Amino acid sequence: MSWTDALGWFGSALLAFSLLQARILRLRVLNTVACLILVVFNALVGVWPMVAMNVVLAAVNLWFIAKMLRERSDENAFTVIEVEEDDAYLQHFLEVQRADIATFNPGFGGVAESSERFAYLVLHGNETVGVVAVRDTGDGVGQVELDYVTERYRDFTPGEFVWRRSGLFVGHGWRTIRTPAGMVGAYYEKLGFRRDGDAWTLDLAGVTQPPDRLDDVEPR
Repeated sequence: MSWTDALGWFGSALLAFSLLQARILRLRVLNTVACLILVVFNALVGVWPMVAMNVVLAAVNLWFIAKMLRERSDENAFTVIEVEEDDAYLQHFLEVQRADIATFNPGFGGVAESSERFAYLVLHGNETVGVVAVRDTGDGVGQVELDYVTERYRDFTPGEFVWRRSGLFVGHGWRTIRTPAGMVGAYYEKLGFRRDGDAWTLDLAGVTQPPDRLDDVEPR
């Protein structure tokens, strides 16, 4: 096999592999690399229609990648909605994602109804991309019971929006947010949390609450 053939086979294999990715950004990046490899391969063997097709596909991928990267820092890209703990859609979402939730939140046992517990859906457009559940433990502390993002959106920053930008928790009178111990793949250090044993804590003193969200987070 010549190196040209090897290049073509590698590009084709990478293209197929990219389509197996659940994470949107990773899929687009790998697909772009595969298309560029196939542009080179098809140019070397003189198959110009395939060159043109892969150039177009790479351009489309790059456009979507740029759009996704802009949304990572766009406060309007995500919306947080408070729901009741027994909300039918919330319970359905938790059931559908149960296995994946258990992987990253091994101590989570479900969201039971309580006046001290608050549940939130994180949305991107009309798609639910995550769930946050926090319990009021008193003394100005909100204990995170669930912090989950679907696999498709783990390359984005819904966590940064929820914890640092939305001002979601200020209206509850919490001064500190504390995560469960032993969460898998915890990303909190990047968001300003500090280590507290096996858990992470966030001081809410520096988090401000946007005026237009005040009515959405009144304590029940």
